[in-house]
Amino acid sequence: MEATQTASHLDGSYPADGNPPTFESVWAAFQEFRKGMQEFRESQKEWQKEHAQGMKELRESQKELTESQKETDRIVKETSKQIGTINNRFGEIVEYMITPNLLKKFREYGFKFHEAMSDRVFSDDDDNTLFEVDVLLQNSDKAMLVETKATLTTEDVREHIERLKKMRAYADLHGDKRIFLGAVAGVVMTSNVKKYALKQGFYVIEPSGETFNIIPPSGKPKEW
Repeated sequence: MEATQTASHLDGSYPADGNPPTFESVWAAFQEFRKGMQEFRESQKEWQKEHAQGMKELRESQKELTESQKETDRIVKETSKQIGTINNRFGEIVEYMITPNLLKKFREYGFKFHEAMSDRVFSDDDDNTLFEVDVLLQNSDKAMLVETKATLTTEDVREHIERLKKMRAYADLHGDKRIFLGAVAGVVMTSNVKKYALKQGFYVIEPSGETFNIIPPSGKPKEW
């Protein structure tokens, strides 16, 4: 009430009771105002301190998050590399399991291949590798390029199509007029991958008990 009266006096008027403010009332109002300002400054300092601490914690948290993300990326990259290595190793196992019997199996489909070769590498005149074939079955008229994987994917099938194109170009360059065909083998493959491979004109080789089956492509086998 005294503070209000003092404020009213500042514009030249007296309080409602008509009595002029006393020194004591003005001093009391000043002290109250001073106290309020001190509390405000203390509150402001505390807020600034808490804000600074919060920003510091936020920066530390962001730093930790960045480090954590880097570690996660490293683990994912390393795991992907290990999975790729394991997949390749299993692919090699599949390759060596089926190669000895492929000549006999493909005879059931009218192919009289006389030779089965594993890990065939094709290079240019400067000994630069152009492409590799997991298993090559061949005779004087035809050759079958077989891609083997532990887990066969659609991308593997696409890559094998490109491999057959390279084989055709390489053969033409060296006067080889034989017909080239393709087959893919996998321990694990989804039905969609299998359908896709068959649709591309490939023979699909898959496990069956202690041996394997060969599924002919949909329609006529693709020739390169």
